[in-house]
Amino acid sequence: MKLLDKGICSIDSVQVSGYREGKYGVTIIYHENSTAVGVYTTNKVYAAPIDITRKHLENGKISAVIVNSGNANCYTKEDGIKKGLQLAQLTADKLGIPVDEVAVASTGVIGRQMPMDILIPVAEKSLSQLENSRESADNAANSILTTDTVKKECAVEHSLKDGTVFRVAGICKGSGMIAPNMGTMLGFITTDLNLPQDILQEALNNSIKKSFNMVVVDGDESTNDTVLLISTNEVQGEYDENFQEALDYVCTSLAKQIARDGEGADKFMEAEASGAKSLDDAIKLSKSIVSSSLVKTALAGADPNWGRIISAMGYSGVDFNPDNVSISIGNEEEDVVIVDKGNVTTYDKPELLEAAEEIMKGKTVIFKVNVHDGEYTATAYGCDLTCEYVHINADYTT
Repeated sequence: MKLLDKGICSIDSVQVSGYREGKYGVTIIYHENSTAVGVYTTNKVYAAPIDITRKHLENGKISAVIVNSGNANCYTKEDGIKKGLQLAQLTADKLGIPVDEVAVASTGVIGRQMPMDILIPVAEKSLSQLENSRESADNAANSILTTDTVKKECAVEHSLKDGTVFRVAGICKGSGMIAPNMGTMLGFITTDLNLPQDILQEALNNSIKKSFNMVVVDGDESTNDTVLLISTNEVQGEYDENFQEALDYVCTSLAKQIARDGEGADKFMEAEASGAKSLDDAIKLSKSIVSSSLVKTALAGADPNWGRIISAMGYSGVDFNPDNVSISIGNEEEDVVIVDKGNVTTYDKPELLEAAEEIMKGKTVIFKVNVHDGEYTATAYGCDLTCEYVHINADYTT
């Protein structure tokens, strides 16, 4: 697998743009007659653009996506649907495509009507700048951001087992309101491999489960989560596990970038849970650790308080023997075993706790737990919880 450096424009036939004025941005992704599938928030309160996009994607055909930042268009009722369709119609008219081939996504403040007097000129400017270039890829990735501090993108080239070369490229946004069933995140992934709608949907569902659904920043599940997978249908080939591998890589990279850019975050963490009886158990254990406010604050303070880790495991809902658990604190270079099958190693070797503390001062910390009950493993991603997170969200609308 080869990493590509052109972002979402690594699919050469895809045209994108992005334009922003103040907090309001509009991104366009365009490739006529594409096949598309989506995954959305499971929040019972969901935004108007999700209604629109679900309906427009029913037959799997899409030509463009319009994404606005600065306003979530959620809890806006019929006016929200009308305004979302107004953006879709504007896109359709400018590009000469049917309105039902336009997907819509929004992110921003909930419960406020869309300021169309601001958004329409921004959208028109964005629509006038469509192209395939490194600059347009940057603009597209940046214009969907809200409290994010950096753009998030990933692109790879891979080959099927028969040698057919294909590409997968994506951008996303997400920084806060991120919980296990996705979060205030939008993701747009493109591929040139021609695959049927049902295969694309299954592949996306599989990737979401191990990537975006494994990210926790603050435990709040958004109303606007949308991830779309769009195929330009240019490369002919049969689905095999190499396509899933490439899609998983892109989605996981984007998910990790969200965790690293968590609101107010200074540190990134992974929690790998192994030795579980089932994959579901492994997922619950790993998510429980990265979701714990006490673990997150310990990470912020570089405090190797492993008691918070085993406590989070204990309320995860997984049945395991606490006296047979192993816990380590590490990074990408080293690993310090704090508990070894129920035996606390730091009682006799306090220097291990000091080593763990040094590790926790770094920007990346990896917690590994093993319940020694089976063969299943899962990894969740998160970040520390800092005072800056409180400041950002205390002043979000004021």
